[in-house]
This record gives sequence, C-alpha cells and structure tokens, in this order.
Amino acid sequence: MHAVLIKPGTDRNGMEISTKFQIKGIREGLLVTLGDAPWEQVYAALIEHLDEQRDFLKGARLALDVGNHMLKAADLGQIRNQISERDLTLWAVISNSPTTERTAQTLGLETRLSKPKPEPAAQDTRYQDGDPAILVHRTLRSGYSLQNPGHVVILGDVNPGAEIISGGDVIVWGRLRGMVHAGAGGNESAVICALDLAPTQLRIAGVIAITPQRRGKSQPEMVRILNGQVVAEPWNPKKKD
Repeated sequence: MHAVLIKPGTDRNGMEISTKFQIKGIREGLLVTLGDAPWEQVYAALIEHLDEQRDFLKGARLALDVGNHMLKAADLGQIRNQISERDLTLWAVISNSPTTERTAQTLGLETRLSKPKPEPAAQDTRYQDGDPAILVHRTLRSGYSLQNPGHVVILGDVNPGAEIISGGDVIVWGRLRGMVHAGAGGNESAVICALDLAPTQLRIAGVIAITPQRRGKSQPEMVRILNGQVVAEPWNPKKKD
C-alpha cells in the first residue's frame, strides 16, 4: 500500500472511531480503497487528505473502491465534483454493492480495473524494509511526469524534460538527466540513486541540490541529505550503512 491514513472521528454515542483508507499506485493512476466507517466520515477524511496533498496529487486519475457503501447518484456526483475541483479525475468506482455499481455506470464511470500485463507484475514491489514502491520498465522521455506517493524504481533512462516526484526514494537503473524530487512529502531520509547521474535538478524533501559536476568517467551515485545539504557520493548497493 502506498498510504494508510487514519482520521479520528466519533460515532453516534460519542465513542471515538477511526476512518481508514488506503492509496496505492496502479497502471491507470491511483486506487483509493475506502474503509467501512460511515460514509460522511470517510468522505470528509478523503477530501481533507486531497486538500493536504493537492500539489502532490495534482492531475492524478483516481479509482475509488467504496467497498460495501451503498451510494446514490447524488453521493457519487458530489464526490466526483469535489475531486474535479481539486484538479483530479475520478474515472472508476469499484463496489460490492450492485446499487452503487449501477449508479456509477449511469454516471459514465468504470466499475472494473483492467488486468495488469504479465511483465510489470512488480507494479506493487516492496523494499526489504516493507516500504511500498512501483517499478517502471521504460525510458521517461521529455514531457513525461511520474508522480507516486511511495518509492519509484526506473529500469531505463530519465531524459531531460522528464520529471519524477516521489514520496520516498528514487532508483534509476540507467541515466538520470531529468528532474527528480524524492521525499516530496517532507521525508529527509529519502535518497536518489542512478547509474549515471547528470540531472537538470535534484531535490530531497525541501532541499534543492546543485547539479553535481561530472568527474571523469560516470559511475553509480547516491544523493542524500547530509548536514542539511544534498550531497552525491558513490553508490554501492551492497554497502551497509
């Protein structure tokens, strides 16, 4: 999962409950899986999170898995409008309720996710410490923008004019020539690694790096925050901290 968010609330008897939902990256964008708390509370928690992450999620395509919630046209129309106002697109609603599914279809929303192709089976790859990641097996060309709340692994090059914005680490198994922002949510422990590092811009959390100067033959490098500055050093994946 790319995010597990818990928003406190209270039930009708004043007892504290939790509104939980999960977000993960899929081929078509982001899948948001909502919990079983009362719809009004789940809805409010989701909208609050979208506001908090507005800049980070801008332009994303969302699919909502509403589980057992039975939603009417007014409910789905309201959340679709709220999502649209935040520069996002609601394209699918997944539900266990036939009523909700029919309503979504009436509004022109998809009710099924496409099956992933065999080769990118690692779309939900996990790091050895359990943190989530996505794997992209392609070269990112100029104009391509990739945004993901978790880690990002690229098997290919990142060309000038392409950008990656990640909430975690960014690993490029190739040449990094574009712009990369790791730890976009403020994670200063995030790192950027590449086999050939010559970016237009690097940023970790809120710290922007000066583009490293080429020092002879290219070599794998890792970029991280050290003493408040973004620094590059030789990258040895086998080396333990």
